Amino acid sequence: MSTNLQTILSPISSDMHALNDVIRASLRSEVALINQISAYIIEAGGKRIRPALLLLTAQSIANGKELNHHLSMAAVVEFIHTATLLHDDVVDESDLRRGRATANAAFGNAASVLVGDFLYSRAFQMMVAPNELKIMEILAEATNTIAEGEVLQLMNMHDPDVTEARYMQVIHYKTGKLFEASCALGSLLAKATPEQYLAAEAYGRHIGTAFQLVDDILDYTASSEQMGKNAGDDLREGKPTLPLIYLLEHGTPEQKKLVKSAIEQAEELPEDLFQQVYQAIIESKAIDYTQAAAEREAQLAQNALACFPQNAATQSLIDLCHYSLKRST
Repeated sequence: MSTNLQTILSPISSDMHALNDVIRASLRSEVALINQISAYIIEAGGKRIRPALLLLTAQSIANGKELNHHLSMAAVVEFIHTATLLHDDVVDESDLRRGRATANAAFGNAASVLVGDFLYSRAFQMMVAPNELKIMEILAEATNTIAEGEVLQLMNMHDPDVTEARYMQVIHYKTGKLFEASCALGSLLAKATPEQYLAAEAYGRHIGTAFQLVDDILDYTASSEQMGKNAGDDLREGKPTLPLIYLLEHGTPEQKKLVKSAIEQAEELPEDLFQQVYQAIIESKAIDYTQAAAEREAQLAQNALACFPQNAATQSLIDLCHYSLKRST
């Protein structure tokens, strides 16, 4: 069992290389600024977990049978994800992602929003090509749900009364849904049975949730260099993530008051107050609680694979459950 991402993705290594070519070709535009920002985004890299999940799910269920449209649909998933990042960074006023300046920091907010719109529209152009209504249904529902998740998160900003249930809803909408859609598309392209299709959806939903919960932990435990973004960004943006919610519900009266004040102040948060919140998170059971929640989700994801064929791609999907919990970036 490997927790090295390159090793885990080895069954689809040739597809991932081919995907890069599809992405480059699909992003070409007669508008120079779109090409410039698109190239900037591509060069930033990223793990491309969502398209990898589509490809692994398709390869697992196909079990040696020929696949069609899997590369273009993997590119569609990556474009939708990248569009959400471009818009997120503008909303959050972020200046660092994947270890370098965000597109909005480098090119301005207006250009980032508009290129995000271009990516969405290009994705919808491409998803029509297979002439499969179900593909369009999956992706249309996913993009709408993600948008709802973004609005829900906006409503939660600076709100110290956010409950764990409300926060988990945001995760399921904003993060889990595209993971779910990626796996659902992979299973559809591989002509999955109804049982396998539902299992693929469940796998994606749960592993996507596990990834986000670990991101919540890394915001407090990883360095900026490891994460490729500023440590403590979530707190400084006023986002009540699960470690903070745990303290609000289970901390001492002093810790509850401290976190409430920090979430409400957020952007004006003095460094000494941030350090106090950080220490409270580390010294409490907040990280352990969030880790346990991530572990439950990863286990549910792995359980969903019981009806998949036993092959190298399925093993990679299992290994990704463990990777989601052990990663440091």
